[in-house]
Amino acid sequence: MTNAAKRRGDEAEREAAAVLSDLLGFPVRRKLGAGRLDDVGDLDGLPQSTVQVAAWSDVLRAVREKPIAAECQRERARVPFAATMVRLRGGVWRIVLTPEQFATWAREALSNQP
Repeated sequence: MTNAAKRRGDEAEREAAAVLSDLLGFPVRRKLGAGRLDDVGDLDGLPQSTVQVAAWSDVLRAVREKPIAAECQRERARVPFAATMVRLRGGVWRIVLTPEQFATWAREALSNQP
């Protein structure tokens, strides 16, 4: 990875962490050491979760590939939830889940119903 690409990726991870911190009301931070063989996601602070961040110019490729990487990281981290944050042009963020990731989240949400 070039230095410019690494800087863009690091900035996207910081931006994604700030977005989630603002929305959730608790600190979410960028994890250091992403990309290692024992990588367990890009963000820290979300309980029982791993989050992969993508700010690629090829958004469709990111949507295809990054949720699969997030799933591998979820397994490595031994947590139940995985998600991918994808930044679109204009700085708009979307959360992308595989159907299996969504079903895991939905089962947990529904199990907490009164």
